[in-house]
Amino acid sequence: MAKTVHCAAIDLGATSGRVIVGTWTNHRLELTEVHRFTNQFRSLGANDYWDLPYLWSEARAGLLKAKAKSPKLASVGCDTWAVDHVLVNAAGRPVYPVHAYRDNRTQAASAALARRGFERVYKLTGVPNYSYNTSLQLQETLAAAPGIARTAARCLFIPDYFNFLLSGKMENEISICSHAQLLDVRGDDWSPAALKSFGIPRHWFSTPAKSPRRLGRVTGLAELAGVETVLVPGHDTACAFAAMPAAPDGSDLYLSSGTWSLLGFESDAPVFGDEARAAKISNERMGDGRYRPLRSCLGLWLLEKTLPAFDAHPTNAAQWKKLIAAAEQAPAPTRLIDVTDASLFNPPDMRAAIDAQLRKNGARPPRNLEGYVRVICDSLGRGHADAVRTFERLAQRKFNRILIVGGGSKNRLLCQATADASGLPVVSYSLEGTAVGNIASQLIGLGAVRDIHVFRAHLTRQLAATVYTPRS
Repeated sequence: MAKTVHCAAIDLGATSGRVIVGTWTNHRLELTEVHRFTNQFRSLGANDYWDLPYLWSEARAGLLKAKAKSPKLASVGCDTWAVDHVLVNAAGRPVYPVHAYRDNRTQAASAALARRGFERVYKLTGVPNYSYNTSLQLQETLAAAPGIARTAARCLFIPDYFNFLLSGKMENEISICSHAQLLDVRGDDWSPAALKSFGIPRHWFSTPAKSPRRLGRVTGLAELAGVETVLVPGHDTACAFAAMPAAPDGSDLYLSSGTWSLLGFESDAPVFGDEARAAKISNERMGDGRYRPLRSCLGLWLLEKTLPAFDAHPTNAAQWKKLIAAAEQAPAPTRLIDVTDASLFNPPDMRAAIDAQLRKNGARPPRNLEGYVRVICDSLGRGHADAVRTFERLAQRKFNRILIVGGGSKNRLLCQATADASGLPVVSYSLEGTAVGNIASQLIGLGAVRDIHVFRAHLTRQLAATVYTPRS
C-alpha cells in the first residue's frame, strides 16, 4: 500500500495568509485549507509596519488545526512575500520594528541611487532599483538608528524568522535572499561590494542556503513535537514557479498573478546588461540556486485598491464572476494605464491616481466599476506582453505558452487580455501555486518525491487547464 505523507504549508501574502495541508498518496496531491486570515500593514506615525506577533499567532493557530486534521503530520514549510525582514539579537529577539515594503521611507535613497551608482549595483546584483529593496531598507535603518549595527546580530527575512521560531535554526534561504539587491549575480553568496556600497554588515547574514533541506524537528511548538521543519523556497514567487507544470524543454513562461504580476522563466544563467537594466529584469533565484529572470509590474493590487471607491463591490465568487462578465461587455478602453508607473504603487486614492494618468494621456476615466475592471485587466495584459517581448529579445529564446497561476488565473478577462496582447496561448491552471510549490519542496526534502521534475510530471496528470487562444 502506498505511503501517505501529510505536509503543512504556511503561505503568507501581503493581504492574506493561510495554512494548507497537502496529502500525497499514490503520486497525487490533495490540498485542504485549514486556516485563512487577513493581513495588512499598519501605520504608526509616518511609517508602515507589519504586525508580526499577529501573523505568528495566526500561523500557529493554523498549524494546530493542521495537526488536528492530520495527526501524522510530517513537516511544515513557510513562504512569504520578499524583501521584508526582522533584525534580531543573538538570542533571536527582534531589536527593531518590522517595516512594510510599501513604507515610503526609502524613496529618497532610491532616487539618489538612480542618480549615481545604480549601474554598478546592477552589475553586481542583477536586481533593479526598486524603492522597497532590502538593500535600501537596511541602509535607511542604519542611518535612522546607527546603534542597530551593534545591537542586531542577524538579519532574517520573514520566512527565515518563522523557520527560526519553529526550529530554532537561523538560516537565510537563497530564493528570498535573491530579491534583496545584495546577492552576487554571478554566484551563490552575498556580494561584498554591494554590502559595502549600502553600508550593511556582512555578519548579519549566513551563507545563503539552498532548498529543500531539513532544518530539524519543530521545537517552538510543543504540540508539533516530532514534526520536521523543512526549508522550502522562502519567496512565494519561487514556490509558485516551482509548482508550474512546465514543458521540460523550457519553452514556457510563468506568470504568477496576484497583488503583483510576476512573469519570468527558469534559466541556468542570469539575464543582465545595459538593456536588462533598462528593462528592469530582476535575476532572482529558485530554491536550488538556478536563476529565475523576472519582470514585475503592479498586479491586481490596482483593482483591490480601487474597490473602496465604490459603495457596492463583490464580496464572494459569484459576485466576482458577475462583475468580470460585465467588464467583458464594457467598451474597450481608448487608452491603457502604465502598470509600471510608480504613482500607482501605494497612492492614498487609487481611483484618483488612475484617473489622473488617464487624463494625462487624453482619455476619459471610466464611469463605473466594470469600466475600471476592464481598463485594469487590459492594461495588465499589455504589461505582460511587454515582458514577453523583452525576454524573447534579451534571452534570445522563443516561448510557446504562458502558464498562469494565482488569483488572476481565475479572471478570464485578464487571461484573454494577456493572450491577445502577447500573441501566445495562456494556460490557466486551477492551482494554489505558492502552497503547492511549498509542499512539493517539503516532499522532496523528506525523500517522498525524487525531484521537482518528477513532481511536476505527476501533478500535470491531475490538473485541469483552461486555454485562452489569442484573438486576431
